[in-house]
Amino acid sequence: MWFVDQATITVHAGDGGRGCAAFSQPPYTRAPYPDGGNGGDGGDVLIAADHNIATLLDFQFRHEFRGGRGGHGSGNNRTGRCGADCVIRVPAGTLIKDRTSGELLRDLRRANERVTVAAGGRGGVGNANASEAQPGGEGERRELLLELKLIADVGLVGFPNAGKSSLLARISTAKPKIASYPFTTRYPVLGVVRLDPERVFVACDIPGLIEGAHAGRGLGFQFLRHIERTRILVHVVDCAGEEHGEPAAAFARLNEELAAYSPALAARPQVVAANKMDLPDARDRLDGLRAALGRDVHPISCATGYGVPELMEEVWRTLSALAPSGQQA
Repeated sequence: MWFVDQATITVHAGDGGRGCAAFSQPPYTRAPYPDGGNGGDGGDVLIAADHNIATLLDFQFRHEFRGGRGGHGSGNNRTGRCGADCVIRVPAGTLIKDRTSGELLRDLRRANERVTVAAGGRGGVGNANASEAQPGGEGERRELLLELKLIADVGLVGFPNAGKSSLLARISTAKPKIASYPFTTRYPVLGVVRLDPERVFVACDIPGLIEGAHAGRGLGFQFLRHIERTRILVHVVDCAGEEHGEPAAAFARLNEELAAYSPALAARPQVVAANKMDLPDARDRLDGLRAALGRDVHPISCATGYGVPELMEEVWRTLSALAPSGQQA
């Protein structure tokens, strides 16, 4: 699967139909009179959020979208048909920007939200309604930048091989790829976590970050935007220190990367999960990690499931203490 989260498209609304110049002279009348009808309006181009779409992959192969042209007016004061609207479907969470000005036109956060991005041209007036027939107006033409930011309640962050994908697979029905080499996760993965029928939230696993990620190193940088919308972060730490050294130092380095990318993101509430408690080295380092951070640390093992239910309860308590997701920036 390709995960595509940016695309550039061109939209062109339909032109309005021409007004008709026609005259009618019924029998037994002295002079003809104008009876040309109006042209139909051109079709708009709209963008709609669809919960059945996950990425912007379709726009890698199709870049131009057009609304239907309005029909021309005709005699006997007949109005031309209106052009068909063109509806472009994108994932919920897509930002729509004017590529030329950089203006944000709309942030489609919820399924079924839609916005008109190019208005169709008005139909021309026929000579039955004006002194002379007029041509139809041109439809708007625009270049747009589409940028997807996934919407999730919880973002799982950590260095490569810390256990983020394993945690997501254990707490949800998501099936992220899990392997022992770095950057196994190539694109963000969403999973729905159900603690019980009344307590449900969405978690997002992003590719592992490395030092310098905020400056474009590694795979994580291009996906950091996907945790900007999350309400809290679960920081998964490799407590065994197998690849990234002492857990406390690794924790500090990753938070520095988050702060360099976005201070607001680094200030998001965090729950710390010390993973790999099934390994002796991790158990030996746990007390040192707690002392160094001076905060609660939740020991877990994604391999065995140890501590995961307690971690999820803490995640839910943290979420419940925040404003509803609809109020989250």
